[in-house]
Amino acid sequence: MKTMQQWLDEYGSHHQNGINKIIHWICVPLIFFSVVGLLYSVKIQYVVFEFRFNLAVFALVFVMLYYQKLSVPLSFGMFLFSILCLFFCNLIEINGYKLWLSSIIIFVAAWIGQFIGHKIEGQKPSFLDDLQFLLIGPAWLMSFIYKKIGVKI
Repeated sequence: MKTMQQWLDEYGSHHQNGINKIIHWICVPLIFFSVVGLLYSVKIQYVVFEFRFNLAVFALVFVMLYYQKLSVPLSFGMFLFSILCLFFCNLIEINGYKLWLSSIIIFVAAWIGQFIGHKIEGQKPSFLDDLQFLLIGPAWLMSFIYKKIGVKI
């Protein structure tokens, strides 16, 4: 199994163009959020302390286990980002907006941005080689934040 650093290095090798990197800083978090939003829209008939469970909560448990297996520090950052996504999903819903529709629009627009970025880069998206790169992309961005604040992955 690859280490987190190997995953990040391989992902980074396909993302060298400055414009593509900027596009990724915008689109990757939006795609992550939109997937969480779509899953959040699927309610499960189980309530604890007035919290009605949804598919996003269960899916994120497995996503966090994946990240934790690769890097405990990065999994913590991704956990915080996931909590932020859940917070905004809840905020959108309690304000009466259709989260599922917002999520689909964000998802489609962000993927269009991603493919434009890769066209500029001149490389195909990494996930076409290995689907795990769909989870490595957000961690790759988090690793830059960690480097900036001096946290080792």
